[in-house]
Amino acid sequence: MKARRFDPKKEYPIASKRPDLIKTITGIEYKDLTLENLISGKIDVQEIRISPETLEFQAQVAEKHGRPQLALNFRRAAELTRIPDEEVLKIYHALRPGRSTKEELMRIAEELIKKYQAKLNAAFIREAVKIYEKRNLLKKG
Repeated sequence: MKARRFDPKKEYPIASKRPDLIKTITGIEYKDLTLENLISGKIDVQEIRISPETLEFQAQVAEKHGRPQLALNFRRAAELTRIPDEEVLKIYHALRPGRSTKEELMRIAEELIKKYQAKLNAAFIREAVKIYEKRNLLKKG
C-alpha cells in the first residue's frame, strides 16, 4: 500500500480533516462506512474494523502530542489487525496470571513474529514473562 502523507499536528481529527486517509482493509472509503450500507449488505460487518493504516495515523497523533505509550499501543493494535480474532482471544487467555508456563508464552511470542510479523506484540509478551517470573504468576510445570 502506498504511504499517504499525513500531518498529525494539522490534520487531526482525521475523520473530519482528512477522511480521504481512512479506508478499510479492502479499500472501502470512510464516506461509504454507513449504517445504511451495513444493513443493506453493501458492506460487510468486517469492513467496519479499523485498518492498520488508520491506527498508524492515530499513533502519529499521539506522538506529536507527547504520548509515546499511547502511540505504542496503537502500533500494537495495528499488528493485531493481522491476527484472527480466535487467536487474539487465545493469547488474551494465555496472558492471564497462572494460565501459561514461561515456555508456552515464549512460543506464542515466537509465533507472533514468524506467522504475523507482530514484533511489538511479541516484545509485549516477553516483557510480561519477565514480570510474571518476578511476581510468581507463571503456571507451574
